[in-house]
Amino acid sequence: MAELTPSQENSFLELWGNMQTPSISDEGTWAEDLNALAAGFDENIFELRNEVPPSAPPSASSVPETCDYPGDCDFTLRFQKSGTAKSVTSTFSESLNKLYCQLAKTSPVEVLVAKDPPLGSVLRATAVYKKTEHVAEVVRRCPHHQNEDQMEFRSHLIRIEGSQLACYYEDPSTKRHSVTVPYEPPQLGSERTTILLSFMCNSSCMGGMNRRPIRTILTLETPEGLVLGRRSFEVRVCACPGRDRKTEEENRNKSPKEMKETKKRKCVPKVEVPALKRTKSGSSGEDDEVFTLQIKGRERFETLKKINYGLELEEKERKKLKPKAVPPSGKRLLLKGERSESE
Repeated sequence: MAELTPSQENSFLELWGNMQTPSISDEGTWAEDLNALAAGFDENIFELRNEVPPSAPPSASSVPETCDYPGDCDFTLRFQKSGTAKSVTSTFSESLNKLYCQLAKTSPVEVLVAKDPPLGSVLRATAVYKKTEHVAEVVRRCPHHQNEDQMEFRSHLIRIEGSQLACYYEDPSTKRHSVTVPYEPPQLGSERTTILLSFMCNSSCMGGMNRRPIRTILTLETPEGLVLGRRSFEVRVCACPGRDRKTEEENRNKSPKEMKETKKRKCVPKVEVPALKRTKSGSSGEDDEVFTLQIKGRERFETLKKINYGLELEEKERKKLKPKAVPPSGKRLLLKGERSESE
């Protein structure tokens, strides 16, 4: 350790001597300082606070509202035009307000607003059953697809792809599922914001939707959960979205009478007539071919059965009345055991 020079030592002693320290005997000053410090101390400073995230939904109603509400922001949705080709994975029908998509395939949804919402606003997607007898039930994935998934939110039907900020919620009172993503203003030169939705179960899955139609509710909300706008549309998750959309649009344009006739034709099974068995005609030249006829309806069958019975009875009577074969003139029929005269 280096030693101090005489000049440095003198400077240090002068500095030390000029320092003022409070007297230990001055208990009043110390007590006042301690009381002031205790008055401003927060006892709960080390406790963990269980605060609800800003984007968590407030307690929802047991019957969610599905009617459109553009709000002050003129909240609107738009879907890409994909047509009805068999190769499309997602297509939207404007006339039916219905989205057709494949399992776990992304469906782009364009979000448009007339004015920017408050900072921190979110978009929330929720699935509900369409029919009133099922609307109180929670839309969940089927057990088969849940068991195949290792994600924490594997029971949720709807997912938002392409964003690490997506949050999945379960309402504490209704147990309904929802997923949120922060609203992002349109990029430069664009008028819309695009989000990617995925539906993780087929509409026909047993134990899940089980062929029950569903609707997706997409809402624009403030960080406190105040709804600024709402849009909803029906969803069908199937193997061939283009084909199903085309079929349902055609059926919508048909009259009730045409729809009834179409259903009747679909219900009547195709009758396969077995191959006809041909038998050799008898020596008498009678037609002995046997035919099998498929008849629809009991009443018609009984009528044709009576006709066939009458024809068979008539044939038997005709055979009885038919004259026996007469030999050539001048010859007598031989009885059993007789010999001809020529023998």
